[in-house]
Amino acid sequence: MKNGHTATHSFDIAIDLTPIEADRFLGATSPAYANIVGPFGGVTASLLLNAALSHPDCQGTPIALTVNFAAPINDGELAVLTRLVRANRSTQHWLVEAHQAGSAVALATAVFAERRATWSAPEAAAPPHLPAPQELPRLWMAGLPAWTQRYDMRVIAGGLPDGLDGQPQADSHSSFWVRDDPPRPMDFLSLAAVSDSFFPRIFLRRRRMMPASTVSLTTYFHADQAMLAAQGEDYVLGVARGLAFHQGFFDQSAQIWSRAGELLASSHQIVYYKD
Repeated sequence: MKNGHTATHSFDIAIDLTPIEADRFLGATSPAYANIVGPFGGVTASLLLNAALSHPDCQGTPIALTVNFAAPINDGELAVLTRLVRANRSTQHWLVEAHQAGSAVALATAVFAERRATWSAPEAAAPPHLPAPQELPRLWMAGLPAWTQRYDMRVIAGGLPDGLDGQPQADSHSSFWVRDDPPRPMDFLSLAAVSDSFFPRIFLRRRRMMPASTVSLTTYFHADQAMLAAQGEDYVLGVARGLAFHQGFFDQSAQIWSRAGELLASSHQIVYYKD
């Protein structure tokens, strides 16, 4: 794999691909990243991104990834097809599809770019005056889907409500420190996965569990290789909130920050819920 990790960490095992042809790979779901139904969406996104990264014609680093979850993904093998749709001096545009039983279950577009030294400036700012991860207890994941056990989460605000009493609350804002468990140096693949590590916002707003699943997830990568190398195995800060809940769908906006206050990624997704 181009990410430089061998498939020994549970995450790398989950996104491991066997090349069949230049444009075709074979992967599989991992019980370590199982969700209530099918696999954790973040690891599916990373699997598709890994297929593009592993293609011999891939150049540059990821700047955008959109994954559409077209159908439930069953446990077992996945055929992953890649196609370089368009390339120029600055960007490459890839189409990646995951198939089971001859039908597409997830499809992604990925954009890679050759980053160059230019004028750069941050505009968004990380939340100030936060407690350090070591000052907070780890979120207890007993009884939750397997994928949650793969992350060390330390909630600052907006965790799952202690009392799921069904009484709506005013907002769905969350912030927490998170890293892979066991720790793993961050790269674009793990950054793609952690960008989806937020519990559905509808759980917080309604203060109860209900069927919910991501329909479409877009992640923008603001980090470059140097920023990821500096990140290492440290915690990142995840911040998320829902923007609108309407007739069975809501959208969720999120950011992933380094402890140094650098914006590593931002994401937006739309989620189906059944009430």
